[in-house]
Amino acid sequence: MNGKIVQNPEHWIDLNHDRVTLDGKALRRPERLYLLLYKPKGYLTTYRDPEGRQTVFDLLKDVHEWVVPVGRLDLDTSGLLLVTNDTPFAERIMNPESKVPKTYQVKTSVKLTEDQVEQLRRGVELADGPTRPALVTVLRDHPKYSHLEITITEGRNRQVRRMIEAVGAKVLKLVRTAIGPIHIGSLPIGKWRKLTEEELRLLGQKVDITRA
Repeated sequence: MNGKIVQNPEHWIDLNHDRVTLDGKALRRPERLYLLLYKPKGYLTTYRDPEGRQTVFDLLKDVHEWVVPVGRLDLDTSGLLLVTNDTPFAERIMNPESKVPKTYQVKTSVKLTEDQVEQLRRGVELADGPTRPALVTVLRDHPKYSHLEITITEGRNRQVRRMIEAVGAKVLKLVRTAIGPIHIGSLPIGKWRKLTEEELRLLGQKVDITRA
């Protein structure tokens, strides 16, 4: 570094001023990536699985930078998953204090009554405490099921499923369609794309997305 050999892995590096080389070649800061993936059902949100099951990284094989998912979607949930190599950005989106809304479409095992829907809107009691009020819209009327759109501002484990169970039903299908102002749109399932500069601006991310 700066013409000297550094062997301490904890040595502090100022990426704006220090020059770092490896085997005589200068190391560059990686491109900051902000990706939107349409995760299919049946894929784990993890790098690898000891049981050999498919993971979202099987869908990101043509991404050559190190990236991590922003939060998680469980095995049986599909939909919008943000992926990035910008860890402060990921932490801000995931932090409950940021209150970034996350929107889901839900098919329930039974038709919910108006009272059950109102319970979801007001907030329900879970094992880890009451939920914040949710924005709940009935999308379609069906004699046997309810098709809902639910927007929450928390990120607890399996939260939407547990909320539905708390009012006496189960989730048959769960798809995350939006995080904040970012919608999955017409992206095909299993595919990914880069977030646009406008989408990053809407998320409050003021960065040059072409180079860190």
